[in-house]
Amino acid sequence: QVQLVESGGGSVQVGGSLTLSCVASGDTIDRYCMGWFRQAPGKEREGVASIYTGDGSTYYADSVKGRFIVSRDNAKSTVYLQMDNLKPEDAATYYCALAEGFCYRYFLSRPEQFTVWGKGTQVTVSS
Repeated sequence: QVQLVESGGGSVQVGGSLTLSCVASGDTIDRYCMGWFRQAPGKEREGVASIYTGDGSTYYADSVKGRFIVSRDNAKSTVYLQMDNLKPEDAATYYCALAEGFCYRYFLSRPEQFTVWGKGTQVTVSS
């Protein structure tokens, strides 16, 4: 059973940057869809980005396109989310998740497609 552990969250000012990491244990991540989701208090969980670890193809939510970059290092079983030009609305708990097989764009709006979840890492953005 794969387990996911996120790290890298913290507090930054508006316009700042953070890079989140998600380390998978229990299996390699060579052929999985890895997603990043976030949830702010009182809001629904939102898909942010996904990457198919097989070929590195990616999808992004419109709200983060051009500011966030998702990448992976299969040798380290790690997926990253580089977040630049952070805005107050980016503040949330960020979760890493895994789905079997290819990624599809609609997966970002279907968190139920992902069967393994980390416990999250919190990001705070202050002005």
